[in-house]
Amino acid sequence: MTYIKELSCHWLANIKLSRIIILVTLTLVVVPIFTHYYLSNVERDAPLGDIHRTRSKLETYEDFSALKATDLKMRINEMLRIKGSVSSELRDLENKRQRLQAEVAAYAHKIDQLKLDLLHQQTELDRLKLSVEQAQMAYREAIQRNTPDLSPPLAIFASSPPSYNVPPLTKSSPCRLSSCFDHSRCALTSGLPVYLYEYDDMLPISSFLRTGILQTVGYNPHYTSNPKEACIYIVLIGEGEGSVNLSHLKKLPYWGGDGRNHLLLYFSRQDLSLKYVPVSPELTSRAIVVQSTFLFNNFRRGFDIIVPPVLGAPGGDVWEEAASMLPARRKVFISFQGKRNAVTIKPGIETDDDDEDFVTEFNLDEIERYLTWSTSDEFLLETNCMGPELDNNEWGLCGSLTSRAVILKDSTFVLIPAPSNSSFISTSIMLARLYEALQNGAIPVIIGADQFTVDLPYSEVVVWKRVVIFIPASRVPEMHFLLRSFNDADILFMRRQGRLVWERYFASLQAIIDTIIAVMRDRLGLPPRPCSDIAAPTYPHDSVPVKPDAAVEPEESLGPLEPPYASPTYKRNYSVFLTQGFEIWNDWGDPFKLYPHLPFDPVLPSDAKFLGSGVGFRPIGGGAGGAGKEFCESLGGNHPREQFTIVMLTYQREQVLINSLTRLQGLPYLNKVVVVWNSPRPPLLDLHWPDIGVPVHVVKAATNSLNNRFVPYDAIETEAVLSVDDDAHLRHDEIMFGFRVWREQRDRVVGFPGRFHALDLNHGGWLYNSNYSCELSMVLTGAAFIHKYYTYLYTHWLPQAIRDKVDEYMNCEDIAMNFLVSHITRKPPVKVTSRWTFRCPGCPVSLSEDDTHFQERHKCINFFTQVFGYTPLLNTQFRADSILFKTRIPHDKQKCFKFI
Repeated sequence: MTYIKELSCHWLANIKLSRIIILVTLTLVVVPIFTHYYLSNVERDAPLGDIHRTRSKLETYEDFSALKATDLKMRINEMLRIKGSVSSELRDLENKRQRLQAEVAAYAHKIDQLKLDLLHQQTELDRLKLSVEQAQMAYREAIQRNTPDLSPPLAIFASSPPSYNVPPLTKSSPCRLSSCFDHSRCALTSGLPVYLYEYDDMLPISSFLRTGILQTVGYNPHYTSNPKEACIYIVLIGEGEGSVNLSHLKKLPYWGGDGRNHLLLYFSRQDLSLKYVPVSPELTSRAIVVQSTFLFNNFRRGFDIIVPPVLGAPGGDVWEEAASMLPARRKVFISFQGKRNAVTIKPGIETDDDDEDFVTEFNLDEIERYLTWSTSDEFLLETNCMGPELDNNEWGLCGSLTSRAVILKDSTFVLIPAPSNSSFISTSIMLARLYEALQNGAIPVIIGADQFTVDLPYSEVVVWKRVVIFIPASRVPEMHFLLRSFNDADILFMRRQGRLVWERYFASLQAIIDTIIAVMRDRLGLPPRPCSDIAAPTYPHDSVPVKPDAAVEPEESLGPLEPPYASPTYKRNYSVFLTQGFEIWNDWGDPFKLYPHLPFDPVLPSDAKFLGSGVGFRPIGGGAGGAGKEFCESLGGNHPREQFTIVMLTYQREQVLINSLTRLQGLPYLNKVVVVWNSPRPPLLDLHWPDIGVPVHVVKAATNSLNNRFVPYDAIETEAVLSVDDDAHLRHDEIMFGFRVWREQRDRVVGFPGRFHALDLNHGGWLYNSNYSCELSMVLTGAAFIHKYYTYLYTHWLPQAIRDKVDEYMNCEDIAMNFLVSHITRKPPVKVTSRWTFRCPGCPVSLSEDDTHFQERHKCINFFTQVFGYTPLLNTQFRADSILFKTRIPHDKQKCFKFI
């Protein structure tokens, strides 16, 4: 019935009121209404018990029989209005329900956020408590420590020229440093001031050598123009040509009667076939003689100094003059060029007639007979040189320097005969052969002597057994067998060591002068002059607090927040050359400068940290160890507490830079951030620098150079330097893990993106490769930890040609740093975590996206190989992850890092 009613209502509302329609409507509507009315009256009069069997009166239809068509239409419209009102009310209720649900969800989110904030606040509170404990511990250590904080040595100089001493009238015992040197002018903190005399034009010295000495001594950091404060006085007395008139020495204004503290330089530089008469120390009183040729009986070991001939340029890059180190075995196995001559080998002392049985004689014919029994090796023994007779029956040089160099570059070993006259412990001819052999990569074989019967330059500091093979006369028949026993690794080790000695101590006049002064300083136990930092002019700026939603909050406790703590400097001024002098002169060190700290400092035993040497250490769990919680509370490890500095290079990407700085807020163990501003225009005045809790130094770079990434700025006060690009996106836990790993591998590059050098199978040479690989040889310094020591070497020691190539391509500075560190340490880098790239999402495209970038890097690797003489990069096949990574641990323990 309801359906018929609704149908009739819609029908009446939409058709014209015609008579036919009214009759049909009355027939279809009125009759049912009367029927319904009757039934509803019956239901009303029914007993109460039967009500459930009847319809409610509310469900009955009204009586429409008395209504007109107009009233009926109005009634229908009214019902439609009511329906619309009800629908509108239902929609309002639905909207209200949705708003309530949204509010409920918002409150739930707010509750979760408050819980997260509570967790962060609790973590921050724990870190602050830990920071307070660390500060209290540091305060107690500062009170209890009994060792002074050292700094670069403060110079204490003499105040007057040397006083007059009566020279010895008779020949007494040979001079020693303790008896013929005035130590009072060389205080431990004097810095070894060196004064150079002006030269007398009457002396037989070429203008080349005069000018070179003036320049090289003047460039030396120990030089002083004040003779009153000098510790050492240098005099150039001649140039290896005939005898030298030493009568003028007594007229020197600071000779002091006996010449103490004077160095007399007598260099060999011109034609080495000319007559060479060494200066006799007997004629120099208490002065130290520095020359190439010495008689055995006149050489005062530990007092006089043997130097190589001056055959190289005054200074500058010398790599172009050196030969490549590869291949290990060259075309000629053994070579020799010189005059045919008999060799008489005698002991290095004067012999009596009874000792004649110990004299051994041999000539090159015998050597040829000993060598040619094997047909698998090629020899070149050229003995038909014609030239003037040499003094002391010396073995002459054959041909020109250029022709000799061609043969030496093709030789694996080269024979260098010991002085024919046993009265000589060293000669300029022998040292000239040694110079050329080292320069051209031929391993020197000194035949007819050992390290006790001949002496080589700077032998008190240079370990010549790493460079030279000594074969006494009795072993000459077995020489070939002995040399064949050297494998490729031994050959290349000696060749590399020989080039190191040649470049540092032989290659130029500057190297020789610097080495002479360094040897004297080493004898006296004085530290070198400190290597100065480079001043970092900064742009002043104001910092604004970081918005809570902008900072990247760590999801775990990673360590305490401490005030900036600089790494202690110059703590080993006087001990480093005593305990590690061997390495400094022959391995990774630099004997010409004193550095504030080294990555090679010795490590204390574990128990020493708890038995008297625990100042600064922060062992995990106080020494008891522990998992994640205890691990994050202390640095642990084998070194005292320290922090690191972030060095970030940027160029016209202000917003990218600001975002990267903002993400560093709350990073533990961060000392400061040094932003190297490579852009030519200064930062905008309205640039909002974030306050991240540590200082941010914006360094004003002089030029736009990628070499600025490795400048030893004075603003860097920590040993650990995190070199990072401005678009590198590293999490806090990744940075902290990399820092902890670097503390155990301080001499290496420790970082995230690994790369490798691959052999170019089609064209030869090397290719730079960034593909995923199970073997790598480089870690990019766009996100890597290095020791500040390497920034000094990169800026002051690395050949200028490499830095120029970096500026030319505006590329490859990271490859150059990997070359440098691997060359010094002979170790590969350390890659941490599984991350292979580190670019932030959405950052502007960098230069590395261009294909030209890779082509330039191919060229860089091959050019750097040419400069170094070999490829120092080494491969590694592992990476570092935290100890408990992917390890099942009890539920009440936490891992070292959640995601690493």
